[in-house]
Amino acid sequence: MTTGPKLVSILRQGSYLIASIHTALDDTQMVRFQEDLVEQIGRYRSRGVIIDVAALDVLDSFGARTLRTIAEMARLRGAVTVIVGIQPDVAFAMVSLGMATGSVVTLLDLEEGLAFLDSRTQRNATSGRPALRTLSRGAP
Repeated sequence: MTTGPKLVSILRQGSYLIASIHTALDDTQMVRFQEDLVEQIGRYRSRGVIIDVAALDVLDSFGARTLRTIAEMARLRGAVTVIVGIQPDVAFAMVSLGMATGSVVTLLDLEEGLAFLDSRTQRNATSGRPALRTLSRGAP
């Protein structure tokens, strides 16, 4: 039994996940991609996620909404998400149809995505936030 080409791939690079969508996904496949990616964020304690859509020549409203949902779920799990590789025709169609990526950062390519995550995660690591600590009852 032979299997067809992979629809998506999710690779781990350090504390980041790089998810590439290789072809247009139907709604069921998109939901499965979302579930797999969010599960792996927790499994690998990922600090950043790059979703590469460079291979897509179309992105419907469900797909755009699912990408926003993935980004929000990742944020709630402690990871920053960036979408890279939106083709010019796809960007034009998204704007024409009023589809937006919301607050999700979009960048030109994988290289820019990695640089963004590096700057974002280093800034968070050095933000000087006080560590959480548990106080005993009666402690000052």
